[in-house]
Amino acid sequence: MPHDSDHVERVKRLALFIAEREGGDLEVIRTAAELHDVARDEDNHAIRGAEVARKILMEKGHDEKFIEEVCHCIEAHSFSSGIEPRTLEAKILSDADKLDAMGAIGVARVFMYSGERGRSIEDTLRHFEEKLLRLQSMMHTETGRKIAAERHRFLEEFYRRIKTELRLEDIRDI
Repeated sequence: MPHDSDHVERVKRLALFIAEREGGDLEVIRTAAELHDVARDEDNHAIRGAEVARKILMEKGHDEKFIEEVCHCIEAHSFSSGIEPRTLEAKILSDADKLDAMGAIGVARVFMYSGERGRSIEDTLRHFEEKLLRLQSMMHTETGRKIAAERHRFLEEFYRRIKTELRLEDIRDI
């Protein structure tokens, strides 16, 4: 599954890596990364996830400031939520989540998702055009932009290659 515990762990590692270079409250970032997809199967998972996270963190006795910081990160992490990250921590989580949708892992994830949903290769390539190939321009941190540049190159090359193979252009001279 493309949004499983492995995804959450990769996002957490990426977020902490970015935070080591950019700053930010590591505990807010770690907690937000661990909870960012807690409501993944629901409509508007980022908003609903922040609500679920708020309840979890209140039950654990965290203070209101910490809870609000974590919840803002969760609400603002999603490509489709439309909420702009206002804090460094939220920007870091947003970058980390988007980076996991790029590069070789991003390609694997999008085809896993497409397989689960029964989408065709052509439908999957539309997802590349509508989302994946746009992610590089949405990075908020310098570290995120550097990582995204390499992963974006891979996405572009894969996209070009699969389009070429679909048109059979790679075998015309054989």
